[in-house]
Amino acid sequence: QVQFVESGGGLVQPGGSLRLSCVISGLTFRLYDLKWFRRAPGKEGELVASISSEGDNTTYLDSVKGRFTISRVDTRNTVYLEMNNLKPADTAEYLCNAYAHGHNYWGRGTQVTVSS
Repeated sequence: QVQFVESGGGLVQPGGSLRLSCVISGLTFRLYDLKWFRRAPGKEGELVASISSEGDNTTYLDSVKGRFTISRVDTRNTVYLEMNNLKPADTAEYLCNAYAHGHNYWGRGTQVTVSS
């Protein structure tokens, strides 16, 4: 059974930073591409960042480039999303995703709220 433990969300002021973590068990972690999505009320979900299974290819949503960094530590079965210079527009639920060869798994999400 695949299980996700997401953490690191919370309330932060504009300009602040957070680091999201997602620990995934029940699969062969190193084989999976990993992604962070976000969804906000009244808006479509967005792919925020992705990292390939080998960790050598990353992609980012244009609006977060230069502010967010995705990384993975396979020995810890963990994917991270470092978020700096946060803006109110970044407020959303952030969800972790693992995908490989047609197998697609989702975490339950962690809430990020950017507000003064």
